[in-house]
Parts: sequence; C-alpha cells; structure tokens
Amino acid sequence: MGDTNPQACVFKYNRGEASFAIRTPLESLEGKELGTGVALWFAVDKNVDELKEEFTINGITTAGPIIDTPFGKAFHLKDPDGYKLTFLNAK
Repeated sequence: MGDTNPQACVFKYNRGEASFAIRTPLESLEGKELGTGVALWFAVDKNVDELKEEFTINGITTAGPIIDTPFGKAFHLKDPDGYKLTFLNAK
C-alpha cells in the first residue's frame, strides 16, 4: 500500500498488473449525478493519442483533451451511466 497521498490508499500498483485505490472525494457528492466521485483508470500499452482517435472514429465521445498527469499521459470519457473512465500511458 502506498503512503504518498494521505487521501488515497492504493492496494496494488505494479506496472502491467491491476491496481485498486480508494480516496476521499475531491468535492461534495451531495445532489450530484450518478458516477460523480467514481473514476476508473486503465493503464494501456497503446499510445493514448492513437486510442483517443480510434474512439472518436468509432463514435465514442471523449471528455476533454489528452492531459499530462503525475502518472503519465491520459484522457477521459464517460460511460453510458456517467462513470468517468480514464485511459493512461503510465510513466
């Protein structure tokens, strides 16, 4: 378990293996739509620029531009239920 962020607990993080983390909400969830406060991150081998373009070509709407995060380059989309999915090229 990592201890670099006192607001989060990462249960496993090894490159190429599944991870799971729980953290305190970044904002109040009262009165928010379903999916607010939940984020699922997927570390992918495919270049996120190419993956985002593939999603767009196939009619999947992404939520914003590709961004640089402390963990690597990423982009987001929302699934039909409103949950945010993040695709990441891990550093």
